[in-house]
Amino acid sequence: MTSGMPVIPHHVAIVMDGNGRWATKRFLPRVAGHKKGVDALRACVRHCGERGVKVLTVFAFSSENWNRPAEEVSGLMELLALALAREVPALHGEGVRIQFVGNRSALAPKVRAGLAQAEAATAANVRLQLNICFNYGGRWDIAQAAAQLAASGTPITEQSLHGAMAMAHVPDPDLVIRTGGEQRISNFLLWQVAYSELYFSDKLWPDFDAAALDAAIADYASRERRFGKVSGQVAPSPAKKVA
Repeated sequence: MTSGMPVIPHHVAIVMDGNGRWATKRFLPRVAGHKKGVDALRACVRHCGERGVKVLTVFAFSSENWNRPAEEVSGLMELLALALAREVPALHGEGVRIQFVGNRSALAPKVRAGLAQAEAATAANVRLQLNICFNYGGRWDIAQAAAQLAASGTPITEQSLHGAMAMAHVPDPDLVIRTGGEQRISNFLLWQVAYSELYFSDKLWPDFDAAALDAAIADYASRERRFGKVSGQVAPSPAKKVA
């Protein structure tokens, strides 16, 4: 898109796929893969901050994941509680603001309280916005936005619906990455990814490192984003130097 300095996406969204397969390949329980995935997320947050990404949104637990084996779901909930206790103080120290996006009504009161505490503790941070989609689904998001507007008597338009979305606090993703070799959206940010650039990596999420992130960003930088226009109407995107 531009020569010299790479173009850095303002908002990166990631479907962190492949934790279970990573564990299975090593003859480990699937929860071990999710634990390793937390380590990969911690590193990815740091890498994004270093490169100048301002918003990172990750798909941690979908509304469909409740259908997984009960042992795995229970392990994921325990891992969430552990991660909140261990990771939030470190992320706070790095200037990361955390926001959980999704339907909290199905979560245990203790879990809901932990999410709220993490958000409150990091609310003033501005270096990087980290959105963690937990018990989230794109269809749920559209439905709850429409329900809000209907309940308030607000006409449902594209603009009003967008403003009622659970992700209305940040711009739509510039780049959506899915790891694990699958090439689908899987009910992630269905409204918001209308004009996002999609990038699919064969790496399983626990193996997605700084080099893999840089490859995704480099691929993004090579593309021309037209938003329905033709090439001649599109101004070159301003380049941001990688820190």
